[in-house]
Formats: sequence, C-alpha cells, structure tokens
Amino acid sequence: MLTALSHLALEAKHLAPVREFYEDTLDLDVVDERDEEVTFAAGESRLVVRRPSGVPRGGLHTHFAFSIPDAEYDDWWDRLAATHELEEHTFGSASSLYCYDPAGNCVELGQSEVEGPGIDGIFEVVLEVADLDRALEFYEALGFSVVDLGTDRRRVRLSGPVDLELWEPQLGLADARGGVHVDLGFTASDVDAAVEAVADRACRVQRRGEVGVVRDPDGHVVTITPERDR
Repeated sequence: MLTALSHLALEAKHLAPVREFYEDTLDLDVVDERDEEVTFAAGESRLVVRRPSGVPRGGLHTHFAFSIPDAEYDDWWDRLAATHELEEHTFGSASSLYCYDPAGNCVELGQSEVEGPGIDGIFEVVLEVADLDRALEFYEALGFSVVDLGTDRRRVRLSGPVDLELWEPQLGLADARGGVHVDLGFTASDVDAAVEAVADRACRVQRRGEVGVVRDPDGHVVTITPERDR
C-alpha cells in the first residue's frame, strides 16, 4: 500500500541553528528553502524543518534515525564527539549513536546496508501516542506490521516503508521521546485505497487533488502522494 517515506517534518522556533546542524554538521544538502522552512535531502527521503507558522506543524522532540554506511560509523562518532554529547547502543551486530539537534530532537545515526557516502536515508521514526492499541490499529490498516512489542505493552515497533515506533509517553534510549504532531509523508501505489483504509479511524481526511492528507487519532499528519510523483 505505502511504498516509501517521502518526508519527515520537524518544528523549530529558530531555523538558523537547526539548518547549520543538518547542513554543516551532518552534511545534508539543502534542496528547497522558503521563509518559514528548509528542506534537506536524506537519501531518497526529505527532511523538512519549519517554523510553527501553519498546519501541519512539524514534530516536536521527535526521535528518528538516519542510515549511514557501516564502515563510516567510527568516523561519524569521532566527528560528532568533538562537539556533541553522544550515547551509543548496539542492536545485534549494528551500532547507533545518538545526539540532539538544536531544536531538541533526538537524532540517531545507525549502521545500515546503504551505499552512502554519508547519510543515506531515514529508517526509523518514533511517534508518541495516547492509546497504543488505537494507534496500532490505524497504522496496521496502512499496511505496517508488528515486529516487536515492548514488555510493558507501552511501545510497539512496526515495519513498513520506514520502521515506525509507537510509544505511549515515556523516555527511551538516550532519554528520547516520541514526537508530537509529527508530519509524515508517504508515497503509495493507490492513494484512494490507503485513505479509505483509515478513513473511519482518522480524525480528519482531506483530498488535495490526487494527494490524501490524513490526521491520525493522536494528531500526527500523514500525507499520501501517488508513487509516480515522488
């Protein structure tokens, strides 16, 4: 149903320091810039940072993860450790480093099977939800599937075009929190089918030509675009 993550949007009161972090510190290319937002290329996805000047807003205190080539991990650690407080966690044979951007988002750089060089995609986004079962039903209807349930049933990890974690309010690794009013964009092979699958669970459904915009039960905005427009 959903085929790829097209964008993730974050909110920042002040764009300049956040732009410097992603452009200069993390070497992301700026692909679009407006008065109230700046967009970076992150592999095939786009990272958007915007001021709170309209709807949808970007996400606050969002934890998300970038993919980096396995062989670059030590270089990234050395580079970021010079100016940022880092935390490390290992998952099987892969390691991830965690730091914070100037807007308070927890940014993970994880070893992945990507070509690079540098950041080559977004592989995980964490959303804060009030009711885990309700949120799970919504994202399963969009085609995500459960790969891990937390032992206390307050978090769940889903697999799809991007790994999606749903957390009831809590602190995770590196004291990260799930994002609130996160703006996510996906491509789909059939926009109508994707919108219809969640229409009865959504707080709001809009159509903008061929694009569907759905607000989930926790206020996260999911924009669904025809795959050919990506």
